[in-house]
Amino acid sequence: MVKFCVVLSLSLVVCSLAMAQSPMIPPPAQRQIDFVRDIRPLLAAKCDNCHGEDEQAGQLRLDAKAIVLKGGKSGALFAAGKSDESLLVKRLVGSGGKQMPLDDEALSDEQVGLIRAWIDQGANWPDGVGSAATEVKKHWAYVAPQTPQLPPVSDPTWAENAIDRFVLARLDKEQIAVSPAADRERLVRRVSLDLVGLPPSVGDVDAFLADERPDAYERLVDRLLASPAYGERWASAWLDAARYADSNGYQRDGHRTIWPFRDWVIRALNADMPFDQFTKEQLAGDLLPQAKLEQQIATGFHRCTTVSVEAGTDEEENRTTQVLDRVNVTATVWLGTTLECAQCHDHKFDPFTQRDYYQFFAFFNNTPKETYQRTKDSASLEFGGPETELPLDQNFKIRRAELASRQKQINSELEQCVTNESSGLAAWEREMADKYKTDKYKTDKEKAAAAKIPANIQKLLAVASDKRNARQKNQIRAYFLTVHPEAKRMQAQMDEVKKQLNELAPTKTLTMTEMNEARSTAILERGNFLSPGEVVESGTPQIFPPMPSDSPKSRLGLAQWLTANDNPLTARVQVNRAWAQFFGRGIVASEEDFGTQADSPSHPEVLDWLALEFIGAHRNSTEYTVQSTQYQRGDSAWSTKRVHRSIVTSATYRQSSAFRRDLASKDPNNVLLARAPRLRLPAELIRDNALAVSGQIATKLYGPPVYPPQPDGVWRVTGVVDNNYRTSSGEDGWRRGVYTVWRRSAPYPSFVNFDAPDRSACTVKRPRTSTPLQALTLQNDPVYVELAQALADNLIEQAANRPLDEQLTHAFRTVVSRRPTSMELASLRDVLEQAIERYRTDAAAAKTVVGHRALPAGATAAQWAAWFNLAQILLNLDETITKG
Repeated sequence: MVKFCVVLSLSLVVCSLAMAQSPMIPPPAQRQIDFVRDIRPLLAAKCDNCHGEDEQAGQLRLDAKAIVLKGGKSGALFAAGKSDESLLVKRLVGSGGKQMPLDDEALSDEQVGLIRAWIDQGANWPDGVGSAATEVKKHWAYVAPQTPQLPPVSDPTWAENAIDRFVLARLDKEQIAVSPAADRERLVRRVSLDLVGLPPSVGDVDAFLADERPDAYERLVDRLLASPAYGERWASAWLDAARYADSNGYQRDGHRTIWPFRDWVIRALNADMPFDQFTKEQLAGDLLPQAKLEQQIATGFHRCTTVSVEAGTDEEENRTTQVLDRVNVTATVWLGTTLECAQCHDHKFDPFTQRDYYQFFAFFNNTPKETYQRTKDSASLEFGGPETELPLDQNFKIRRAELASRQKQINSELEQCVTNESSGLAAWEREMADKYKTDKYKTDKEKAAAAKIPANIQKLLAVASDKRNARQKNQIRAYFLTVHPEAKRMQAQMDEVKKQLNELAPTKTLTMTEMNEARSTAILERGNFLSPGEVVESGTPQIFPPMPSDSPKSRLGLAQWLTANDNPLTARVQVNRAWAQFFGRGIVASEEDFGTQADSPSHPEVLDWLALEFIGAHRNSTEYTVQSTQYQRGDSAWSTKRVHRSIVTSATYRQSSAFRRDLASKDPNNVLLARAPRLRLPAELIRDNALAVSGQIATKLYGPPVYPPQPDGVWRVTGVVDNNYRTSSGEDGWRRGVYTVWRRSAPYPSFVNFDAPDRSACTVKRPRTSTPLQALTLQNDPVYVELAQALADNLIEQAANRPLDEQLTHAFRTVVSRRPTSMELASLRDVLEQAIERYRTDAAAAKTVVGHRALPAGATAAQWAAWFNLAQILLNLDETITKG
């Protein structure tokens, strides 16, 4: 009996250890699985490296139907309907052996759940999907979107538009309930930050709360869409993709003038320029019939490429690199495609050959080179290329005319001074010639005066006037202007007028032009510009519908092809990025890649519906159209504002963002959208938000980049480039972030701390990190300190003669747009009262905080210092920099 008990105990211990070490297998997903959309991309991304066409570890391939069903060295991978017994699932979770894939990140529980659901639902693998070329033709992204049927849902009354029907249908399958609608205070702040990048004022919030009309929210949305601030908010994302910057990049990182392109983007977005036109003007504005100035400026999109001007740089390699960049950026921005993988060889995963790549390359290969040698004998290069001159406004024209007239007058007077027979240049030459006769020196003073004349001028004066060449005459004249008192005075006046004229010179901005004679384009073997191979003509990748035969074989034809209704990617890619701006995650999470290695769309029907909404396919459908009370461009094709309006008026968008415990395990990343997301604002909007709530924001639109305050020493004062950072004064110091100078080698520091890119390359998806530097920036950066000071001034002035709780409520609403809870109000009251008492008893500390500032009327140093502390706290709240 004892022996039996010991054996039993040992068995239980062994079983317990085995159970403790055996990983839990995630449950299968609770929705219908589409193999092409959900499973094949997973296998391609995670398994094909070791179990694909090139390598078959364990005698197993996972890219071909027949071989997968057969299994490998270890036997069959699964039996349809029995995922819990599947060898494939066990390997993926690491049960009974090493976890697969060996050299990559393990599959998430959600991904394993998809594979389990696929097996349980019969392991359907459509014919023709596998390693053969037919697979990529069936990849969902290469098939034009079709209008999806609206699905039945548990609560049709909840849906505001088609987006909600598709989202709710998915939640119904997962048996997840939607969240209640966000309260109106949070909603008005959310939509304001999303559409215009600025928080609502207390007055704006009160007006919305008081508007009891059924369409009050829609009216608010329309007002925001019509605001000039809309273009400023949405331009930043496009400028990231365009790799827009005010400098060239690389080591020297010289300055360039391209800000008119940034202004063009803002204007185009505000006007809701149809996206097909938006595309044509940026890729080929110079090729449009009778191209307007604005259309030429738009081509600055592809003049944003970085360029090296370091000594020894090969100009042809430089040019080729820029063209390669234009190809790669165009494919990423419009097609969501990693076409750059085909620069050196056929794409490993997607259906793009090297020939496809260089046919695409040919569209961009006919523009002039953009660097030139500084001097004939110098190895250094200068950045140049085509430019377009901007017209001067009327005030500048008048001022330039006045200066030109003044210049002409001074020049006339100067010429009279020089030619005056008794006191001009000839008289001076005679005097100098006379002094050089040594027997004529009468005093030591005269000898010293003669000795001051440079040796080269003395030699020139020794040459008879009728024997001097033009260069010698000009040298003598130039020297005379520096020593003759009257001439010297007039020359100084002339120099000042020239300086002012230069400052008022028309701005030139970088643009693209086509050469008269086209370059030949060849496939570059291994991507090396020194190894040209077969010559090719311009063309588009074979996997897509072809360009119409009557389309121009130019950048203009390419732009038309990109926005043709049968192009399966462009509309999807654009609406997906818009969705990511609102929800923090694209419907396709890999915003830059829609290929076979891409993430599967979480809501494919929403993606296709929005894509067709963008194109304008739903314009005549009462079932799909979202009506607008004020928005005037809602019925046009390729309307970006219409897509944005559809998203923000959906019930999905209007949900509360409050944490839900039931979603922590079911949907921790909020992929299914059972609540609204809580997202930290982008870098520029964090600063814009602080500028707005502190009352310091300047609303001036457009113009050259500004230089807001930043820490000293960020720009190095070395080299041939002007590296001096001259902080802007007045309103330019407080303009929105989109206008801040963007230096690639030293971007604005607080933007960098909040994940803004340096824009050396195309960026379509910014990371979102959380670091101690961010808290230190908000607390100590000179800009945020000054904004806290301004906020303190405003709060004291606005709170005069009001009860303390009303003052604190107003302060809280000013910053986060909602009323504080009783607990929050009590905390604010404690903080302020304790601070006032501390500074009353420590006058020196209060004086240190106040510094030399003039205090608001009636405020003591202790009160102001306490309100400043409170203002800093409010500006540093997580809620202040978060959209929720």
